[in-house]
Amino acid sequence: MAKKEIVVLTDVALITAIVQRGKADAIVKAAQEAGAQGASIHYSHGRGVRERLGILGLAVEAEKEVINIIVSRDQTDRIFEKIYLAGDFDTPGMGFMWVTPVEKAATFVPPDILEKFAQQDRRSPERRRRS
Repeated sequence: MAKKEIVVLTDVALITAIVQRGKADAIVKAAQEAGAQGASIHYSHGRGVRERLGILGLAVEAEKEVINIIVSRDQTDRIFEKIYLAGDFDTPGMGFMWVTPVEKAATFVPPDILEKFAQQDRRSPERRRRS
């Protein structure tokens, strides 16, 4: 049996956004248009100052959607900005987002993509030093 080889990605970051329920699909679409390959979305229940902002102190919906997107480091700023704009993060109570450096990640990478990266590494001494 052939030994399996783990393909480890090292130049990646995790963008996480907590948004109002029902906003995630539009935000992920904007991220994909900016170059993101996909996203994971799950539901969450939040607590905090914002849940009592409704009229007459009535509770504001605390159900949230959490979006996780792994992106290459060179795409991070562009995709972060698109998510910010699509999610109206400049409006109070619309959500919170952040970027987390990822030390390493693993997933299936098609052989043609691996070859493309190998060719880039052979041409770029700078890229080899960062790995």
